[in-house]
Amino acid sequence: MENPHYKSTLEEKGFSVLDRMYSNAEIDALISCIEKAAADKKLDESSTNLFAIRQVITKIPELKPLLFTEEFHALLKILFNETYFLTKAIYFDKPSESNWFVAYHQDLSVSVDRKVDVSNYKNWTFKKGQYGVQPPLNILENIVTIRIHLDKTEKRNGALKVIPTSHLKGIYRPETIDWNTEAEHVCEVEKGGVMLMKPLILHASERTTNHKQRRVLHLEFSTKQLQKPLNWLEFDATF
Repeated sequence: MENPHYKSTLEEKGFSVLDRMYSNAEIDALISCIEKAAADKKLDESSTNLFAIRQVITKIPELKPLLFTEEFHALLKILFNETYFLTKAIYFDKPSESNWFVAYHQDLSVSVDRKVDVSNYKNWTFKKGQYGVQPPLNILENIVTIRIHLDKTEKRNGALKVIPTSHLKGIYRPETIDWNTEAEHVCEVEKGGVMLMKPLILHASERTTNHKQRRVLHLEFSTKQLQKPLNWLEFDATF
């Protein structure tokens, strides 16, 4: 891999950036696959403006061989010492027509296949036809998010802002951030690059100001199963 230190950087700082993982041709194939599925109206979210596709690999299985390249498999094997699996896959498009601002937060919810009373699982939600819940801290600490950038992403088109090392502080409420001790970092990523992050890192994004798209495939991986009878909604180890 291009950066031998990205795994330790991820663990220490909560994020890391690899500027080149996919070629332009590979990125174009991913974009074409998504656009074709939308044009064929295979997606519930299909509309004139397509801003997000949840469970994107379930809905567009043709993405799998395009996403899980030999280099991507090599990345996963370095990141995980145990058997790993996919737990979530979302496609985000941040065009100027849907120009949202996201305040600082942690990703505290996971998608599960049912709602059931289980010890230490709390803050249940039901959105877009799926259940979400906040699992125990050790589950959240185990997750690694891999964001594949289909466009060059910079500060002016919604690059993520993060607070380095904030993932090491457990549940960290944004309203308690002490800007006298914390520093903000903007994660700019090249087209075809990948951003690695821990879901507990405090992160945010600004509105787009340069009228350029910021398309991202957001994948989450884990090595830990949930407490039964709960299961990961998008559990997939077949890649």
